[in-house]
Amino acid sequence: MTEIGSNARLLTRRFFARSVLEVAPDLIGATLLVNGIGGIIVEVEAYHHTEPAAHSYRGPTPRNRVMFGPPGFLYVYRSYGIHWCMNFVCEEEGSASAVLVRALEPTHGIPTMQRRRRQQEARALCSGPGKVCEAMAVSIVDNMLPLDAPPIAIHARPRKPEIVSGVRIGITKAIELPWRFGLKGSRFLSKPFRPDAGRNSSATRKR
Repeated sequence: MTEIGSNARLLTRRFFARSVLEVAPDLIGATLLVNGIGGIIVEVEAYHHTEPAAHSYRGPTPRNRVMFGPPGFLYVYRSYGIHWCMNFVCEEEGSASAVLVRALEPTHGIPTMQRRRRQQEARALCSGPGKVCEAMAVSIVDNMLPLDAPPIAIHARPRKPEIVSGVRIGITKAIELPWRFGLKGSRFLSKPFRPDAGRNSSATRKR
């Protein structure tokens, strides 16, 4: 994908007020920037409150309370006590569903990301949710920020790309759900999809 969509329209909170299984694949190809730093979203995962892999499955807590609020806000949490991960809250207030940003193709502010990550190889800058947050300097201080106001900007993709789907990574519950979505053929994924990975239209089920 050569077009980055940086001059495209900005996504608003209304974009996220839909099924998380519709929003997740629709984010592939969009350009995510935080303070002007970022790139093309090439991999995401969807989480719905009705399945046990979701942080919201057992109800609201101080950590996940933003998930139970209105759509279009950022949910940031610490993974394994080490890495920050960013999520986009989706669906109607109370649904507590979200999309995890797993990987980007860096396009904006690459020297800054290289310095933050102490890594020169472009492919390794944002090939995982923790790497994405480190490269973009996202942490708990950004939790609950609106997704349609500075410092965050999400530019709509210029066209619909070819998307593949498969099971999610690094979880032990609801492992059969094919709710991981990625840009087909991207070398910036956190992990390749299996050769038999399908397109999202046949691999998801609506909530």
